[in-house]
Amino acid sequence: MYKHFEEIAEAARSLPVRGRIAVAGAADKAVLTSVLEARDKGVADPVLVGETGDISSLLRRIGKDPGDFEIVQASRGEEGCKAVELVRNGDASVLMKGMIETSELLRPVVNRETGLRTGSVMSHVGFFDRVPGTDHFIIQTDGGMLLYPDLEEKKAIIENAVSALHAIGNDCPKVAVLSAVETVNPKMTETVDAAVLKQMNLSGEITGCIIEGPISYDLAMSREIAEIKHYDCPYCGDFDILVVPTIAAGNLIGKCWTVTCGALLGGIVVGAKAPIVLTSRGSSAQEKFYSIAVAALVAGGGKQ
Repeated sequence: MYKHFEEIAEAARSLPVRGRIAVAGAADKAVLTSVLEARDKGVADPVLVGETGDISSLLRRIGKDPGDFEIVQASRGEEGCKAVELVRNGDASVLMKGMIETSELLRPVVNRETGLRTGSVMSHVGFFDRVPGTDHFIIQTDGGMLLYPDLEEKKAIIENAVSALHAIGNDCPKVAVLSAVETVNPKMTETVDAAVLKQMNLSGEITGCIIEGPISYDLAMSREIAEIKHYDCPYCGDFDILVVPTIAAGNLIGKCWTVTCGALLGGIVVGAKAPIVLTSRGSSAQEKFYSIAVAALVAGGGKQ
C-alpha cells in the first residue's frame, strides 16, 4: 500500500500506458499549473477543454507554447459536455473539473443517454496524507457528494472506496464506520447502520475488506484510547478507510486535518465510468496535482 503522494505519483508515472485527463474549463492558472506538473512528471497528459483563445493566452502568460498542447474548443457552458464526451469515447481516462461550476460538470456526467453513469452510486474518496499521528494515507468518505446517505448508499460508499484501494494495491482495506459512540443506539441511525454494515461484511454481502462499527473517531484513530476504553479491535489506530455519517461530518474532519493539522489532500469521485477530479475552485495547484495522480493510478490500475 502506498503511504504518501510522492509514491502515488511515481506509481502513476510507471504505468505502461500514460493516462489522459480531460480538463473541463482549463483556462485557470491553478488548474493549468497542476496539469502541467502532471505532464512534466509523466503522470498524465492533459486535454484542455474550453475557449481556445483563453487557454492559449494563459499558456503564453506562464511561458508555454499553446502548440505543444491538445486544446479542444468548447464555448462557455459547454466545457463539461465536451470533456465528458472525450471520456465516454475513450479519448481520455480521467475527467477533471477546472474553472466551471460543479453542476456544469456533473449534469452531463449523470445524463442517462450520453453520460458516464454505471448504475452505481457516485461518491467522493478523499486521500489524506500526513495526518498527524499516522504513517500512511487515511481515506475518508464521503465528504463531498452524498448529503445524508442511507444504508444502501453507505454500502455503495464503502464498495467504491474499497474498489479504489484495490486498484492501487491494497487487497483488504480496514474500514471504520464512524459514529459518536461505539454502541448501537436505536435513536442514533448511524450506529444502527454501522452495525448492519459490519454484519453485511461478516456474511459476505460486502467483500474485499474488513468493516468495524459503530466506532467513535478517537477509538478508530488511537490504539491507546481503545485499550483504555477496553474496546476489543485489533485495527484501532490502523484503519485505512473512515466512513462518515454525513457530508457535513466528512467536510469538517477533512478541513480540520488540512487547515489546522497541515495534512495533504487528493480526492476523486468514483462510481462513474472513469475517476473524476472534482476539487474546489479554491483548491491549491498542489491539491489538484495530488488528485490527478490518484485518479491516474486508479484509472490505470483497476476497474471503476
